[in-house]
Formats: sequence, C-alpha cells, structure tokens
Amino acid sequence: MRTLVVTAVPAERDAVTRASGAFDVLAAGVGPAAAAAATATALALGTYDLVISAGIGGGFGVPLGSVVLADAIVAADLGAETPGGFVPVTELGFGAVEHRPPADLVRNLADATGAATGTVLTVSTVTGTAERAAALRTAHPDAVAEAMEGFGVAEAAHQHGIPALEVRAVSNAVGPRDRDAWRIGDALTALTEIFGKIPPVLESWNSHD
Repeated sequence: MRTLVVTAVPAERDAVTRASGAFDVLAAGVGPAAAAAATATALALGTYDLVISAGIGGGFGVPLGSVVLADAIVAADLGAETPGGFVPVTELGFGAVEHRPPADLVRNLADATGAATGTVLTVSTVTGTAERAAALRTAHPDAVAEAMEGFGVAEAAHQHGIPALEVRAVSNAVGPRDRDAWRIGDALTALTEIFGKIPPVLESWNSHD
C-alpha cells in the first residue's frame, strides 16, 4: 500500500527514511496549518492509501524515548475561551476536533511494536507549565502525548477520504519547559526503530482490508 508520512522538520523525516524506503516522506513544517496545507497538496498530486503524521512530541506519563500511537487525534485548543472555561469548537455548533484512526490497524501496530496507545493532542502552542499540563489531562484523561501537526494531517486526509495515523516518539514530559531534560536523540532513534517495524503490519492489514 502506498503510504505518505508527514513530519514537521527534516530531522524527523530523516529518522523515518533511515528505517525504510517503503514510505513517501514529507517534512511539512511546524504546526497544524503547515501540516494540513502540505498534506493536502501531496494528496492532490499523488494517490495514497494511508497518511501517517509522525515525529517527536511531549508525553503524558509515558517514558521518554518510548513511542505512542494515537487511537484518537484531537485538536486540544480549537475553540473559544469563555467565563466558564474552554469550549471546543464542536460545542459551539460547528467544526470538528477529533479524528479516529482505524482501530484494528492501531491495535495491530501496538501488538507488533509494543507502543502505547491513547489520545494524541494537537496544540498550536506547546505546553510549558504544570498548570496547562494539568488542565489538558483533566480535559483529556486518555492523552498520552501532545504535538503540533497531527490534527492538521488527519483533517487533510479526511477531506480526501483517506485514513490517517499518528505516531509520536516521546522526547520530553508535557509540563514545565526544561530543554536540558529533553531526549531528542533517543526519541529520533525510537522513531527510526518503530518505522522499521511498520511496513509488514501495513501490508498485512491492507491485504485483509
């Protein structure tokens, strides 16, 4: 099956391409808007069966250097602030804030790779305080990671009728910003390792789809 992998930056793209030549890999830029625009352009120009948003990200209670798979891709800050707190755009009566990857494919990948599964949040501003991290955990108790591109990639894929996944290698804990504690190298290595395991799972899933 032909798969497009969308990362934010070249270092993430290179981590994926080191693992396998089975994917078309695109470094789209940082943030949901850049990711959506680049993904939509690629999908308009080529024929794909699956799109994967991939890269490093912050983790909620999962070990640094581990990998998570999204069973839900959620735009965590798409909505409105009100006197009663944040209201998602869906509760305002329009839009979408969640995309669901194929459940059987997520399960098969988790079984094959040992990756944790859960909600991966898309944010336009990376969390940098304990208060914001706690608020996100309260609003999204199943969250395992946050990043900046997944929902944009998934929205573009949805518009083209193509399923989307999100794969994140955890480089830091979501919370107070402490770059000295980040393990970006370990996360990129983990990203390479999991993408080396993904192709046979995709082929098996596609043959039974």
